[in-house]
Amino acid sequence: MAEQVIIAGDGLSATINALGAELTSLKDTAGRELMTDADPAFWTGHAPLLFPVVGKPTGETIRVDGRAYAMKQHGFARRTMFAVTEQAADRATFVLTDSAETRAVYPFAFRLAVTFGIAGATLSVGVSIENPGDVPLPASFGFHPAFAWPLPGGGAKEAHRIIFSADEPAALRQIDADGQIAPAPRASPLDGRTLALRDDLFAHDALIWDRLHSDRLTYRGDGGARLEIAFPDTPMLGIWTKPGAHFICIEPWHGIADPAGFTGDFRAKPGVFEVEPGAAKRIAMRVTLLAES
Repeated sequence: MAEQVIIAGDGLSATINALGAELTSLKDTAGRELMTDADPAFWTGHAPLLFPVVGKPTGETIRVDGRAYAMKQHGFARRTMFAVTEQAADRATFVLTDSAETRAVYPFAFRLAVTFGIAGATLSVGVSIENPGDVPLPASFGFHPAFAWPLPGGGAKEAHRIIFSADEPAALRQIDADGQIAPAPRASPLDGRTLALRDDLFAHDALIWDRLHSDRLTYRGDGGARLEIAFPDTPMLGIWTKPGAHFICIEPWHGIADPAGFTGDFRAKPGVFEVEPGAAKRIAMRVTLLAES
């Protein structure tokens, strides 16, 4: 069994699995679970980290410098054991480095370090994507946390909503039958800055904002627990569930699934960034439990 690391502060406690450096539990001081129940009838994930791709590559293949490499949806980090390099009562760091296995599907040197910390009622997740190699490192990265729906004390599922921090006038993108980004846009379901959550919104997979203006949002029901999720470094966002499940995924992304029919070089894929040799790309997410209303 993979190592489970527990950290805690004055307002929250969290459990992280070294397999994938995956957050598997986030509880308030009363012990109420703020994350998914991971019902296997729907989805057993909790909060996988998406690296080095976000979404599904065309034919589950990426192309680098004229060579093709097998790459599963959302990449390999979520299925790979991380080393625990730091552990304290309120903080832990997990590290994944390249290996013969990763270079067979992603021909680059890298160091992916993920630090979880709790201060008061905020869980911070800081990611550093480092390039120890001698050529630019192309990559995407995404968070994929699944929060409880309904939240503790939040009332019925249909009472829950997500409120963006900024106006989001753009149309959304949608996933086609092959798991790629369809060329036709999807009309936004927002009412002002508010998304009223309903199962039928997700009948055709995720809602995807690829031209995001907000850097945070609030997820809440009628009373009870309320969460603020901040994502200052990611220009895209997915929101997803499986109809009938008891979770809602709020997914800040720096990357996206391949556009339908895309067969270009991985570096040209939308959302891919490059890390220069000796440099690092840092991406953060913060989850804050707000005072109950």
